Amino acid sequence: MVAGRYLRARRKEAFISVIASLTMVGVAIGVATLIVVMSVMNGFRAELLTKILGLNGHFTAYPIESKFTDYEETIATIQNIPGVDFAVYFVEGQVLASGKGNSTGVTVRGMNEENLQKLKLLYGAAEQGGWDGWDESRGVAIGYRLAQTLGVSLGDQVQIINPDGAMTPFGTTPQIKSYPVNVIFNLGMVEFDSFFMYMPLEPAQDYFKMFTEVLRPGFEQLDPLASDEEIDAAYERINEATAAEIFITNPDDTATIRERMQASPIRPLILTDWQQRNETFFSALQVERVVMFTILSMIILVAAFNIISSLIMLVKDKSSDIAVLRTMGASQGAIMRIFSITGTTIGVIGTLVGTGLGLIVAANAEPLRAFISNTLGVAIFPPEVFFLSSLPSKTDPVEVTVVVCLALGLSFLATLYPAWRAAQYDPVEALRYE
Repeated sequence: MVAGRYLRARRKEAFISVIASLTMVGVAIGVATLIVVMSVMNGFRAELLTKILGLNGHFTAYPIESKFTDYEETIATIQNIPGVDFAVYFVEGQVLASGKGNSTGVTVRGMNEENLQKLKLLYGAAEQGGWDGWDESRGVAIGYRLAQTLGVSLGDQVQIINPDGAMTPFGTTPQIKSYPVNVIFNLGMVEFDSFFMYMPLEPAQDYFKMFTEVLRPGFEQLDPLASDEEIDAAYERINEATAAEIFITNPDDTATIRERMQASPIRPLILTDWQQRNETFFSALQVERVVMFTILSMIILVAAFNIISSLIMLVKDKSSDIAVLRTMGASQGAIMRIFSITGTTIGVIGTLVGTGLGLIVAANAEPLRAFISNTLGVAIFPPEVFFLSSLPSKTDPVEVTVVVCLALGLSFLATLYPAWRAAQYDPVEALRYE
């Protein structure tokens, strides 16, 4: 009751009450800021992880010792390993893509429709066109940002140039071919929407010469006068793949799955997992999260010091009240409890308000970003810098609990010294000077 009366402002204590209110606001801002920033950073990491692993796989397997001609048998064996969800093979190469007057370097991946259907992130990202009849289409799929860069739309021709073309007496001539745009996709990640082009598997094998022609058994001696049809019948084409992407059930279980794959009867492969490929990037994200949490916790610490200062002023102002209470029989513990409850209440209210505000802002981070960007005319979190086209947010209940406990703990600790000082007042001295 006494602590509650001290929190309510009266005319002569209005200044102290204003300080207590500002302190409460400071705690609320600190808690809300921490929750929002940590949620955005969690969402940023989760979204990047989803996008990167949704296309690149948890393992990338490259062939060694011989060409990757047995890719279908290898993939079938890998998919039977416990812990492996699925695997896809592909042909990959770097080319120069040209549209209506614009050119840019891109990565071309050749995949058949069966493997594309396994990549649900890509398969469901088609905004224009579709994947039906992909293997027979002999067209390409590009991201919407790449389409904007090249100045092309659905049905337009894209010319791709490969420097490793045919050998002539004058040297190597670039290989130039044009393909229609059959699909325009939007993955929401700048890297993939701007620099990746997909092509059916067989046209990609033809373009990058990922095949070998060998004589069939029984055709060791060909008649020099044989017709073209006889020559074609004598040779067998063996297609190749560049590498394979392997997707596992638990992304953090890479060590166990690596051991199982190495122990399985598959051809020699070099395995690179997603943690090795992105080690520096995700380590930097983790360090940034820790640093941001530490720095933003200082806001709550400053608010806790404000609780100390406001309580010290309140104790000084209530010295006569303390003396009267002590002469009426109040113990030192009772005096400490009064001022501890007063200061802790400020922290509790500020923490609750900040938690509610932080959760609301974190849940609406992208609409708020879009509103502020449109209102101010300034690009906030531009996708060219932050890789993602929208501001993701993912609230972690454990982190919210840690923030709330931190705020409440600091608020309580901040009350101890002023409450102890109030309990040490000598009632005789206090009344004499009063």
